[in-house]
Amino acid sequence: MKKLTVLILSLLMMATSAYAARIKDVAKVAGVRSNQLVGYGLVTGLPGTGESSPFTDQSFKAMLQNFGIQLPPGTKPNAKNVAAVIVTAEMPAFTKQGQQIDVTVSSIGSAKSLRGGTLLQTFLKGLDGEVYAVAQGNLVVSGFSASGADGSKLVGNNPVVGMISGGGMVEREIPNPFGRGDYITFNLLESDFTTAQRMADAVNNFLGPQMASPVDATSVKIRAPRDISQRVAFLSAVENLEFNPAESAAKIIVNSRTGTIVVGQHVRLKPAAVTHGGMTVAIKENLSVSQPNALSQGQTTVVPDSNIQVTEGSGKMFKFEPGLTLDDLVRAVNEVGAAPSDLMAILQALKQAGAIEGQLIII
Repeated sequence: MKKLTVLILSLLMMATSAYAARIKDVAKVAGVRSNQLVGYGLVTGLPGTGESSPFTDQSFKAMLQNFGIQLPPGTKPNAKNVAAVIVTAEMPAFTKQGQQIDVTVSSIGSAKSLRGGTLLQTFLKGLDGEVYAVAQGNLVVSGFSASGADGSKLVGNNPVVGMISGGGMVEREIPNPFGRGDYITFNLLESDFTTAQRMADAVNNFLGPQMASPVDATSVKIRAPRDISQRVAFLSAVENLEFNPAESAAKIIVNSRTGTIVVGQHVRLKPAAVTHGGMTVAIKENLSVSQPNALSQGQTTVVPDSNIQVTEGSGKMFKFEPGLTLDDLVRAVNEVGAAPSDLMAILQALKQAGAIEGQLIII
């Protein structure tokens, strides 16, 4: 008999009452985050795998002019060892001037490969348009490409994207609100009113009454010292406090492509009776030849002959009493040897009938 496999969801916010989590595992300090940087630059030193496009030629001329080299009017550089690229990086919170960050270099033109290239000095800007880092260095490209004279081509990974470890030098710090104000706000990774209240209660039990208060289902505000050194020690102690997060709402998540069904522990069934019978539809096409009479003016034609058969199996009736869980449903469906697709169909029918106490999510 074919058995159904249902995963019981017991993740961070669906824990039992015996589960304790640290504040740092379920919440993040507001304003303490990384920032994205982006820039436009040139990669040189390519072994003939570069490009010659209008924006690449314009950037190449501008680079030469910065070094005092003026090309004659009308001269069009045909540099196949140069490629125009976009440089991206992520600047972590509290990164200081002079520290290094990793950068990713991606071709934006028709370059065949960036392997062996060197990124020239590129300014990396933030959302406000200000320069926060400068990138430069030799690229590490894991991809490769090879082509033959007959037009055959072999490409492995992605040869037009490279990385420079520590290739970005931070020139300006990004301000953050960590040291401002009389409060520190923690934002929950999963919004929940009960979790926010329990987190505030845990902080108050440790620091004293009225030190923390929930703002909404996501944020908890905690009174903190103004002195930065004291604030760091204070935050270190607070973020390691343990408390019991609330159990999440009852959910059923169905992946229709893989047949995976994830059931939350609080899902319950209301009184219901379900019958589900298997139906098979078989369509067979037979081609027959229509031959006209010998003295007629007709033409020989091929006529399709469709044969459709519908077979409906005997359905099984499931009856559920109040308060039964999805585990009971799975056990009942297993007893008749149904497939995962049958369980998905039954779940959809129960949800439409309002017989499931929980949220059904189909992806």
